[in-house]
Amino acid sequence: MHPAALIFDRDGTLIEHVPYLSDPAQVRLLPGVAAALQAALAAGARLFLHSNQSGVGRGLFDLAAVAACNQRLIELLDMGPQPFELICIAPETPNAPSAYRKPSPLFALEIMREFALPPEALCYLGDRGSDLATALAAGTRGVGIASGLDDLRAELQALGLTSEFPVFDSLGAAIDYLFPQP
Repeated sequence: MHPAALIFDRDGTLIEHVPYLSDPAQVRLLPGVAAALQAALAAGARLFLHSNQSGVGRGLFDLAAVAACNQRLIELLDMGPQPFELICIAPETPNAPSAYRKPSPLFALEIMREFALPPEALCYLGDRGSDLATALAAGTRGVGIASGLDDLRAELQALGLTSEFPVFDSLGAAIDYLFPQP
């Protein structure tokens, strides 16, 4: 079954990872991202964005800076004014009480409820163990993108999740796996 909804991490999955990104001029798409998202849309998937942004909670920048970076991402994708049906930004720091900070499944649970989707219809795509732990917590599918910032395969092995989630070296390869061409 092809997933009906894809929930993407932002930094390291769609764009180059820049620590505490707050300047839209530093937003750069990873290779093949726009084509991969267009292929997912063409296959009928709904697109969502879920990003931990602890720089807000740390006082390094505000939510307006996050929104400006997201807007730059959308401009670079060149897929219309809003390719993502919903965007969830989790501004909490890792040690703060959290509602949406990954690995919290709350955003996925809200998508399932709002769009009347079963868990198997959702798939998280991300470059960190926390992205895939979110999929596990929500009971959804998950696919890792080894973009090179951290060793995702080693992280999943340390978490005991190597057999749970396939990992690909690019978003395009992950989309090809989720939506194989006949």
